[in-house]
Amino acid sequence: METIYALSSGRPPAAVSVIRISGSKAHDAGRRLAGELPEGRHVALRQLTDPATGEVLDDALVLRFDAPASATAEDVVEIQCHGGRAVVDSILTALGQIGGLREAQPGEFTRRAFENGRIDLTEAEGLADLLEAETEAQRKAALALAEGGLTRQVANWQHHLLGLSAEAERAIDYDEDDELGIDPGLLRGCEKLLGELHEWLGRPRTEVLKDGVRVVVAGPVNAGKSSLINAIVGTERAIVSDVPGTTRDHIDVPLALGGLPILLTDTAGLRDTADRVEAIGIARASKLVGAADVLVWLGEPELAPQHPRLIKVHAKADLPGRETVPAGSIGVSSITGYGVSDILETVRARSKEVMPADGALSLNRRQAELVGEAVGSLSAALRAPDVVVLAESLRSARNAFDRLTGRAGVEDVLDALFGRFCLGK
Repeated sequence: METIYALSSGRPPAAVSVIRISGSKAHDAGRRLAGELPEGRHVALRQLTDPATGEVLDDALVLRFDAPASATAEDVVEIQCHGGRAVVDSILTALGQIGGLREAQPGEFTRRAFENGRIDLTEAEGLADLLEAETEAQRKAALALAEGGLTRQVANWQHHLLGLSAEAERAIDYDEDDELGIDPGLLRGCEKLLGELHEWLGRPRTEVLKDGVRVVVAGPVNAGKSSLINAIVGTERAIVSDVPGTTRDHIDVPLALGGLPILLTDTAGLRDTADRVEAIGIARASKLVGAADVLVWLGEPELAPQHPRLIKVHAKADLPGRETVPAGSIGVSSITGYGVSDILETVRARSKEVMPADGALSLNRRQAELVGEAVGSLSAALRAPDVVVLAESLRSARNAFDRLTGRAGVEDVLDALFGRFCLGK
């Protein structure tokens, strides 16, 4: 495998920049720049020189890691140099002139860590999420995944499953009386693991942390939806006018609310219309109402759609004749700001209902599909007519766990996953 190098810290200028070299020729490349390297897992101050010209490039801290005790499980040299553009460029240029070295692709260091067994696929996914985290909730969830929380949980499931498989194989080899049927203890073990997997599948998915909780603001025309959106975000994101049907298509406004990622959506007013363009917007609004995680309804309370997380809003409460707020609704004025904080607090509380618990582990779509496959296999095991069929179902469940951690059948997802990483990671 080729030896790779790249800037692993942020783009210069910076106080300090980190350049990483990984591969079988990493130590040789480090010696050509820095002379004698320190002992493994030690750091030393060295003067870097261009191997071709002997020109001094910088004074830098040099760290050496010996395979497999490194982040990539390969020989690694890490250079911590001054973070000026010219310094970094001169070191990278010097490395590029050393035979057998090439610049790393985005995510290639992490991919080598995965391919060399330093991390599994769930930890790599957590690291990718951590790099992209923009809110506190995203950071905590990604860190729990990157630190191997799901890896340990899957290891527990695999250990349980291997025990069941061993018992099934033993029964195939040594139980001669088929009329006794399948050992009830074996079936109870399958049921216990099945119940645990069902509990995990019932947890909120991690996608809501990335995409945000979709909070849809809906209601009839001229109900004050766009004005409420503008009052919440503090800018004129949506056009507001007295002309009915001004909002023709939905507008998404991402925001963080108390550390929670929210996707606030303004929709076209719901009414019967002969305008073809407006009708398209209304049809989209109806779909968004159905897909909303939280629905903010600005129409008459008795006309509100059925929704598990419905917030009824009595808008324009500052206007004469609308001073009385119906029971169960929140009065609000987008002009004076009255009630806006109450809506935001209610939205935050309802949004938490669809979010993973703070710092808790949850599954993304890929992981949930594979856990679902294991559930299907265990369910088949419970319906098995004999222990031979049961053992085959348990093997299918083990295969699903292997693909969950990246031990098998994941080639199609690797390019997409590691392409999310930046250069030098």
